Amino acid sequence: MNARHARAAPGGPQIDAIVIGASAGGVEAVGALLQGLPTPYAPSLIVVIHLPPDRPSLLAGIFQARCQLPVHEALDKEHLEAGTVYIAPPGYHLLVEADGTLALSLDAPVAFSRPSIDVLFESAAAAYGERVLGIVLSGANSDGAAGLAAIRAAGGRAWVQDPGDAMAAAMPQAALDTAGADLVVPLRDMAVRLAHLRSGRGVAL
Repeated sequence: MNARHARAAPGGPQIDAIVIGASAGGVEAVGALLQGLPTPYAPSLIVVIHLPPDRPSLLAGIFQARCQLPVHEALDKEHLEAGTVYIAPPGYHLLVEADGTLALSLDAPVAFSRPSIDVLFESAAAAYGERVLGIVLSGANSDGAAGLAAIRAAGGRAWVQDPGDAMAAAMPQAALDTAGADLVVPLRDMAVRLAHLRSGRGVAL
């Protein structure tokens, strides 16, 4: 089935974690998704946006001002909580462990990026399997493509911003070329569907 027309059955696998990756244009894209999320909201949300490693990140504050859910920069060994948004700090890879905790790593950059979207997605695929949703948004490189393929291979779901709707089309297009997707839509439509995942249960795409 063509990725643009794939469907997920209502009442499908419980989604416990949503991992989101973006780069150029990503602050606007992630903000648009988060601002529509209702409370309470069941899944945890973990976000990687490529950031300069040599200055503090302001993303948690920027997103908190637009989001009803609690938002903060991720901490090493922190346990994931439902309905909370975790932002990768600059200069560190962010991973999800099998026990539901987060880990920060100073391993070498992947595709010139630390934090790396691929590193987050691949760890989430291993930790959650079919209970994870991966989302690739606007960006100017291919980070996230291999990670999204890992999520799909583990039975999880993959959503990609329509490249024609993205400020930078390279990242969503690379994700589609490498991994395909269960949903490819403009950001506005994706935000509506994400809000409908408030219980963590599958929604019709």
